[in-house]
Amino acid sequence: MLKSLEIFSGAGGLATGLQNLGVEHLAFVEWNKDACKTLRENYGNDLVHEMDIRDFDLKIAKAADIIAGGPPCQPFSLGGKHKGNMDERDMFPQAVHSIRSIQPKAFVFENVKGLLRESFATYFNYIILQLTYPTLSQKPKETWQNHLKRLEDVHTKGTYGDLKYNVIYRLINAADYGVPQCRERVFIVGIRNDLYISWSFPSPTHSEESLLYSKYVTGSYWQQFNITDKKIILNEGIDAHRIEKLASKYGLFPPTELPWQTVRQTLSRPANIDHSKPEHQQRAGARTYPGHTGSYIDLPAKTLKAGDHGVPGGENMLRDVDNSVRYFTVFEAKRLQTFPDNYSIKGSWSEAMRQIGNAVPAALPTQLFFDLIRKLC
Repeated sequence: MLKSLEIFSGAGGLATGLQNLGVEHLAFVEWNKDACKTLRENYGNDLVHEMDIRDFDLKIAKAADIIAGGPPCQPFSLGGKHKGNMDERDMFPQAVHSIRSIQPKAFVFENVKGLLRESFATYFNYIILQLTYPTLSQKPKETWQNHLKRLEDVHTKGTYGDLKYNVIYRLINAADYGVPQCRERVFIVGIRNDLYISWSFPSPTHSEESLLYSKYVTGSYWQQFNITDKKIILNEGIDAHRIEKLASKYGLFPPTELPWQTVRQTLSRPANIDHSKPEHQQRAGARTYPGHTGSYIDLPAKTLKAGDHGVPGGENMLRDVDNSVRYFTVFEAKRLQTFPDNYSIKGSWSEAMRQIGNAVPAALPTQLFFDLIRKLC
């Protein structure tokens, strides 16, 4: 059985997905106290280390085959201050240090789309080269720019004989893999060079075209909910010309991918709901404003957001067919992030939503890394 070290663990979405693939967790390293309460509730006390990664004794997890996690993304977030490597919250150097020390078979890191921003291109290349050559570390008083130059020299020379990882990355939309949420994140995967393992990101399994086909060509989407009201069906304002092209393109044979999953499908699944529990309680005050209109019930949810200081943004709302809006409950947000219904998220409503908004959708690693885990075993 493969073993993993989870760093910058958050609420454990990535960890849950890897566990579903049979990976055993050796340790979780996370500094946020509420996220640590969540991890302890779901994984037990002994595995959780509530601390700064810089203070964690990596010898505890020296047997790890995989290092996984989400280095803090605020330095690169499209909604943040965009300081990148100048931001003290940039923890990629610590991610590289953990790889250098443990030398796992592979690593998996997730981060925001903003990491690929043009203004960060040089530093992103620096991150990739550090992950590729983790033992070629930065010298005392050496600037990161000079360190990058040394890494580039080694990379182009092609004669490096020390620890090396084959690193690839991909911008992934979670909706394309069955998650009921349009959520774009960068996944960075490295496989130790001496293992001679080939791997690539799997092709998408779901598509928007397939959802549109099921709605407006066959009508099967509406039929599953016994919806016949034309006002509801046409409420999306879909371009009729686009539907004509879709019908012409596929004819009687639907797209090969499965339809994107929607909010309605996700929230309509049976559940044992105890409305006395905080995770099922409604929160008042939802409203729309420019750029924040909520997630339409018959589409995948918009990206669930963590927001500044733990306060979720206006997109953590459901927009119903009558255009009314309300906040998602914690339970609903868990489902949209594909956590199991019995997965416990600790903390206040705002803190729970922050954790969920920061998490990797729990079902996504299962879709992305099934073949990778099989090859590493």
